[in-house]
Amino acid sequence: MPARAAVHRVAHRGYSTVAPENTLPAFAAALRAGATFVEFDVRVTRDAVPVVIHDRTVDRTTDGSGRVWDLTYDEIAELDAGSWFGAGFTGLRVPTLAETLDLLAPGPAEILVEIKPPATLDEVKSIVAQLAERDLLGRSVLQSFDADVVRKVRDVAPEVRRGLLLFRFDAETVELSRELGVTCTNPSVEDVLRGPETMAGLAAAGIGVMPWTPNDMAQWRPLVDAGVSGLITDLVGELTGWAGAE
Repeated sequence: MPARAAVHRVAHRGYSTVAPENTLPAFAAALRAGATFVEFDVRVTRDAVPVVIHDRTVDRTTDGSGRVWDLTYDEIAELDAGSWFGAGFTGLRVPTLAETLDLLAPGPAEILVEIKPPATLDEVKSIVAQLAERDLLGRSVLQSFDADVVRKVRDVAPEVRRGLLLFRFDAETVELSRELGVTCTNPSVEDVLRGPETMAGLAAAGIGVMPWTPNDMAQWRPLVDAGVSGLITDLVGELTGWAGAE
């Protein structure tokens, strides 16, 4: 039998079980742990600075409050983004996209950037420009749950790989993925395991699937058997060890 293709080890918000999610220590830990992709989320501040944070508000992962797009970068830069995770991370800051890319630029991992809506065309252009400035477009995939954001990425930089995040497979998934020209369609674990027809349709279209967020190691073998091209997990170090033992 031919050898099975290696599955990408995608560090979800960095190695987010050992350091606060979407922070520079989490990204550095992901690289040390053997991630082949480092995934993170980008939102844009009121004064148009792309920052790396998942939620719409800063409330959960900092000592501040408010929506990201209502705050200036200077206001966000004052926040403590580490003490919620552990005392050893007290004083950690929300990184800018620029700081994150500077850390990841030496490689070797690829970069999976989730652009969070709302995202204007100018904001997408700004994110793409920062990748281009560091010659990272070829190592990056830009993804979103919002198909219109994916279209904006296609319009701004058609040569850049794109991904479509999904809450669930539906009858339009394969057609929409084809229309957007994505290289990967990334749904929930449950959809991969319960959607063999959609998985087959995506495979026939040459579109990879990287589900989120399989943190139960018992799911990894069934997901690989279902044909995924990567696993987006908080346990990237454990996944590296598991893959090496396979």
